[in-house]
Amino acid sequence: MPAPTTQNEINNKLVVLNLKEIGMIYGKRLRLRAAEREDLPRFVAWLNDPEVRQFLLINQPLSMAEEERWFDSMLNRPSAEHVRVIEIAQAGGSGDHAADVSDIQRGDGISWKPIGNVALENIDWVNRSAEIGIFIGEKSCWNQGYGREAMSVMLRHAFETINLNRVYLYVYAYNPRAIRSYERAGFKLEGRLREGRYHEGRYHDVLLMAVLRSEWQSDGFSENQGE
Repeated sequence: MPAPTTQNEINNKLVVLNLKEIGMIYGKRLRLRAAEREDLPRFVAWLNDPEVRQFLLINQPLSMAEEERWFDSMLNRPSAEHVRVIEIAQAGGSGDHAADVSDIQRGDGISWKPIGNVALENIDWVNRSAEIGIFIGEKSCWNQGYGREAMSVMLRHAFETINLNRVYLYVYAYNPRAIRSYERAGFKLEGRLREGRYHEGRYHDVLLMAVLRSEWQSDGFSENQGE
């Protein structure tokens, strides 16, 4: 197969790579890979940061033993529900210089930095729906579009690789940054659980958002990963 020669050809080649072909799911600036036991200390550090934890379901400090039990139980779930680590490409082996898409294609001096994780869960194979969860644990990588790109890459996998029709999530109303990111990835508000979350002395609404495969395709979200 001839090598891609234009930027669009490179982008398209990266986007269509999937788990079946190479064991990774690639985007323009990042990849999703399977979580390994060696990742657990990093996960624990992220989840024990109050700034990160405030947007997640957990509200208590997490021990390594608890995370190991979670990992073992995760491995017993169907492979489609296994957690994927979000890694961003770094050029020249440097931790502070993001690689561009052509660097990733060539593989020139690329290293990969874990910044968070994403997973499908509660997959309903009859109705072709699943819940999705995502977080960026590396705070230095917040507000750079990595969460949206990882979400878009995972939606492509959900709709085009495992043939889901609907993907939904829950988000706290006090997390406007995440809500905006989900909207830009194609999610629409479907419902509101009034005062469904207690946080820092107050009750907050929990929002239910979802995207359908038909919307994702027709509204152009399938063509605009991370843009």
